Amino acid sequence: MSPMTRARSTNGIPVVMEGTYYAQRASAGLIITGGIYVSQQAVGGINVPGLFTDEQVEAWRKVTNDVHLAGGRIFAQLSHSGAVSHPSFLNGELPVAPSAVNPRQKVMTSSGYLDTPSRAS
Repeated sequence: MSPMTRARSTNGIPVVMEGTYYAQRASAGLIITGGIYVSQQAVGGINVPGLFTDEQVEAWRKVTNDVHLAGGRIFAQLSHSGAVSHPSFLNGELPVAPSAVNPRQKVMTSSGYLDTPSRAS
């Protein structure tokens, strides 16, 4: 499925509309969600969904229940942005990535598009 959130999550919590969106598509068979971030350190976008706080887990439980009630199956596509992130998402810390090489990308933040930092930790 195409991701539903499109920067609609608040504090990494998917919105009610997301459950509706996926449930409407339950007859497609197996639904694979858009990327869901596995930790705060994994985030690389503004207002994106996570699955690392109790509130996020509960919201995804509601989405999952909506899909199941509509007869579908759903799988969470887990995500980590690596170096394609920005300290503004990470409490000022540098992104964690498999390499210190800067990917030289632009990242959408609440301050607009910003460059990825010069080194990842």
